[in-house]
Amino acid sequence: MPLLAPLPATSFELAEWKQTTVQFNYHIAVDRMFYSAPYQYIKNKVDVRITDTTVEIFYNHNRIASHRRLYGRSGQYSTVTEHTPQEHQKYLEWNGDRFRKWADSIGINTSKVVDAMLTSGRIEQQSYRSCMGLLKLAEKYSPEKLEQVCAKALSYSDKPSYKSIKNLLAAAKDVPGNEPEASQAIKPHGITR
Repeated sequence: MPLLAPLPATSFELAEWKQTTVQFNYHIAVDRMFYSAPYQYIKNKVDVRITDTTVEIFYNHNRIASHRRLYGRSGQYSTVTEHTPQEHQKYLEWNGDRFRKWADSIGINTSKVVDAMLTSGRIEQQSYRSCMGLLKLAEKYSPEKLEQVCAKALSYSDKPSYKSIKNLLAAAKDVPGNEPEASQAIKPHGITR
């Protein structure tokens, strides 16, 4: 029949719509999975179109983000680097494997502490800040000192926190006898009256 139009090139896909708010961490939640939106939309209500394969985020009828839909273990994140504020982008370069490799290069105790940090929270990404802090402590003191303090911290708890390790390092620095020999004063011998 000459009056019928041709069928569309792609088949119709069922979609579910919902409205949600972009959270402070610039992500929205869909079925216990998290999808990023540009950080400028934090605290704004957005419309979300959900299909079997895609999650699209709209603000004022304009699409601001599109993600492949996540399946499997709940709590996964789909984050687009451009959606994050500039100061947060340095954390995206890191992941659990990279933190574990860095910790392995220092020693077995540091490795145990990092692994405990990465497995302590419900979501691994929440522990990246603590792991990054530990990395900075190795730069400030020394990898050897960090390894010693991690061993000490593990003797107190099987899941030591970043704060406890930082406090142990600071306390070790204040203890006399822990400084290099050059800084120790030469004491006079003999009896002084």
